[in-house]
Amino acid sequence: MKRREFLASSLGGIVLGSISNFSSATESNVKPNPNPDPKLQSKFQAGKAKSVIQIWMWGGPSHLETFDPKPGAGYDYCGLWDKPAQTNIPQMEISQSLPMLAKCADLYSVIRGVTHGTNHHEQASYVMQTGRMPGGGVVYPCIGAVIAKVKGYDAGYDSPIPPYIVLTTSQGRFSECGFLGPKYKPFITGGDPSKTPFLVSGYVVEGITEKRQQERKKLLEQLDVFGKAAEADLLVDEVGAARNNAFNLMLGDAVKIFDLNKEPDKIRDEYGKNWFGQACLMARRLVQNGVPYITINYRGWDTHKRHFETLTRRQVEWDRGLATLLRELRDLGLLESTVVWWGGEFGRTPKIDWDSPWFGGRGHFGKCFNVMLAGGGFKGGNIVGETDKTGENIISRPVYPQDLLGSIYQVMGINPDAKLPNEKGFDVPAMPPTSKLGRLNEIIS
Repeated sequence: MKRREFLASSLGGIVLGSISNFSSATESNVKPNPNPDPKLQSKFQAGKAKSVIQIWMWGGPSHLETFDPKPGAGYDYCGLWDKPAQTNIPQMEISQSLPMLAKCADLYSVIRGVTHGTNHHEQASYVMQTGRMPGGGVVYPCIGAVIAKVKGYDAGYDSPIPPYIVLTTSQGRFSECGFLGPKYKPFITGGDPSKTPFLVSGYVVEGITEKRQQERKKLLEQLDVFGKAAEADLLVDEVGAARNNAFNLMLGDAVKIFDLNKEPDKIRDEYGKNWFGQACLMARRLVQNGVPYITINYRGWDTHKRHFETLTRRQVEWDRGLATLLRELRDLGLLESTVVWWGGEFGRTPKIDWDSPWFGGRGHFGKCFNVMLAGGGFKGGNIVGETDKTGENIISRPVYPQDLLGSIYQVMGINPDAKLPNEKGFDVPAMPPTSKLGRLNEIIS
């Protein structure tokens, strides 16, 4: 077997598999530029925001049970949830299941007319995180990968913590890095932050002490005869560098960032000692350590069946966790430099399906849904857009994914209209042209 074939079979998942995934971003109507401008980074300026925390409601949350309640629509739309909570902003009501967020509505704005029209998870996830519909032979990078590049690696980001973190499981709907390549894929932590220890993949191994890790590293170096004999091979060098970086993570100060036991019990209790609450606390710690992009991948919102039973159990967790995160970021002076955006790939059908086998379920609904934005240059206490009395149609100010993402780029100091730097030479803007009504300038300070 040739050396390259050996590497492909034994290390393909690490290196060659990633190269293969990178190559899947083939050109069609987008052609590579043979002479890419090496100074494109100079077109991106400093913005108010330095980090983004994305609360990704995987599966699609209902707008009627979150930030766009319809108390007068009747039982087939509201069920028994027909008494919205009045927030501390007079003109804003939100779901009665979110009392803690109702008390801090001055910290966030609600976008009620988000739309893209697709009801398929994969397509909707892709468009909501790239601003582009799939097709054309090119896989575009998501917002997290772009920020990891422009505000991370290209901006001299120097940290043992990767610039794009996902807590704690992969979103799994599309390739986040797109044509930027595997360097810009997110680091997926694994583990459960509400457990002790928080078993972060590659950082913390249950039952393995630091001394034992040092001994393992020394033994591996002694046994790696093949690696030493093939030091000049580029692929071997990449694998060796990745391995050394992994040991630096496990044995350096970075691992302490993931140790939530360093937080006072009072703070941990305020967030809620459950998976979501502690993930919010972990996101705050990552922001404090300069990580540009953090996603909390909050699964379980594809509520086709027994919608209200699921929400009764889970709304309490994310209401508490998100409200505490917003308040703490404010109190620590971090909210001005941190964007928090909450939302999923689409909403849920406003009319409830009471029949068997759904028993009060809601289907996929990409026609209109809501998103919440806070911090980083976005004003709080505002409502953008309006839906009709049943939440089935947008009456005013539709907001498309490219408008939303372009606005986040804007507060991050990334010009959405400038060419996106990429090694492949694609001549494409960071974000496609806006819709007729444009970006969210009405809530950008």
